[in-house]
Amino acid sequence: MLKFVKGHMESILGIEIYPLISLIIFFTFFVALFLWVFTAKKEYINKVSNLPLEN
Repeated sequence: MLKFVKGHMESILGIEIYPLISLIIFFTFFVALFLWVFTAKKEYINKVSNLPLEN
């Protein structure tokens, strides 16, 4: 099955750009998430973390 998929993918022109685009989107998302976590205000983090316990 994998040989069929690999053979079919190799016949498509320009297919090699899609893994690169996927990696860039993945990397950008996690870098942005990492920056947001370390720059978030402590008051906001405490407020959001206590939301399930308020009721």
